[in-house]
Amino acid sequence: MDPAEGVPQFHQQMVYAVAMSTIERFENALGRTALWAPNLIRIDGKVRSNYVQRLRIYPHALREQNAFYSPQKKSLLLGYFTANRDNAGDNLPGGIVFSCLSHDVVAHETTHALLDGVHRHYQYQTNEDIAAFHEAFADIVALFQHFTIPVALRHTIAVSRLLAQLAQQFGQASNGSKALRSALAKPPHPSDYENAKEAHDRGAVLLAAVFQAFLEIYEARIVDLKRLATGGTGILPDGDIPEPLVNRMAREASMTADHLLKTCIRALDYCPPVDLTFGDYLRALITADMDLNPEDQFNYRTALISGFRARGSFPQGVRTLSEKNLLWQPPKTRLTLAKMDEMLASLDLTWNLLSNRMQSYLRAEQNGFRLWKWLQSGLSADEAMALEDDLGVYIRPGSHVPREVPISRGVPALSINSVRPARRVNLRGQQSIDLVVELIQKYEETDAVTGQNSTHRGGCTLLVNMEERSFRHAVRKRVGSPARVTAEQNFLRMTAENSGPHYELGTREPFAAVHRGG
Repeated sequence: MDPAEGVPQFHQQMVYAVAMSTIERFENALGRTALWAPNLIRIDGKVRSNYVQRLRIYPHALREQNAFYSPQKKSLLLGYFTANRDNAGDNLPGGIVFSCLSHDVVAHETTHALLDGVHRHYQYQTNEDIAAFHEAFADIVALFQHFTIPVALRHTIAVSRLLAQLAQQFGQASNGSKALRSALAKPPHPSDYENAKEAHDRGAVLLAAVFQAFLEIYEARIVDLKRLATGGTGILPDGDIPEPLVNRMAREASMTADHLLKTCIRALDYCPPVDLTFGDYLRALITADMDLNPEDQFNYRTALISGFRARGSFPQGVRTLSEKNLLWQPPKTRLTLAKMDEMLASLDLTWNLLSNRMQSYLRAEQNGFRLWKWLQSGLSADEAMALEDDLGVYIRPGSHVPREVPISRGVPALSINSVRPARRVNLRGQQSIDLVVELIQKYEETDAVTGQNSTHRGGCTLLVNMEERSFRHAVRKRVGSPARVTAEQNFLRMTAENSGPHYELGTREPFAAVHRGG
């Protein structure tokens, strides 16, 4: 249908097209069909997961200035509202504004749903970065989808040459508008990360760090074009830029945005399964890009490190901010090829871009159970003990298992939520295939201050090199880490005192509260 603001059927077409475009970008970056987070149902005290076939989208769900992803309904609920009669901007004063007609809002909310499908435990707000990451990542995808389209950039490049101006225009239309505008309108400061407490404000710090990297890389890619166009000076004269040069500059901006967006999405497979911080995500970005493109011709990784450093956002547990120190490390345990072949032979790894979604979900569930059985019976006692230390979880029963770790069927309860392939193609056209395994374990302890029982989670994302049949990286949050448990308890107490929106599975709509507050 032709665009028509007053035709409800066009609203439906609009949200479907934008959502499908966003899904396609995710699937191409990860090399597999995307799955929605399953419905979790408690039966006789046990949590069971049910497959979700479709994300449901309601273009006219709310009579309010809000739009959000509902983890409970597995739906996008998009609102509509009456424009201000005195200052309506480009809208009709007193007219109806539909959030379903905003490409940015729909892409943002669809990204929340996709991220929930990859990392369902990011709904648990265990630190100040978790909610902020959800918001920032959704804005990163929505923003850079614009920048991957050359025609969307040409006018801005020709007239103002400032891509940051186009990003600020995006901010005026998107959910995190105030925070996004302020983040891009002021120079970075080392206190930006520490001073940003609200989810959108802290998320804007992450978005601004990534966008700064984009601008630095873009400038590096067009420096030769400007020199050729200016006789070697590199300084463009006043006035509109010639059309051929605009087209080339727009193309370079588009290629930069596409590469950076794919890297941001691929990095999800390199993130810990619980308790993510911005520093963890920086390490995931660097490792994901290094694995695929070691040469880094245009210094993508250097630019990303610079963007985080300029805003005071640093990873923990590293000595320097060099690429080598930021890379996630492989487990120390080395299993024989025969052992690795035995493990991989028990798994069904036919999940790809052409796979049926339900079959992909069922394969992931079956693979998790098969891998759990192999961990119980396929390893010697010494190998299991060594692997426990590498992964930060407990596999076999024994006196070394803390009493705070629940026991199920006589062994430490261990959830293997995902055993998924990751197919990637580098800039040279070479394909690599990894296996991504997420292991999550509970740690139940009594808060010494409040006296209340609290559940904490640790775990590990394990990446397996399928070609070499070896462990590539282990991204862990050690179960029962005293420092992390204490930090989480302090954060939860502070959150309860402030009565702020709190992400928790099965309680209320976390994104509705955060978006309404923003």
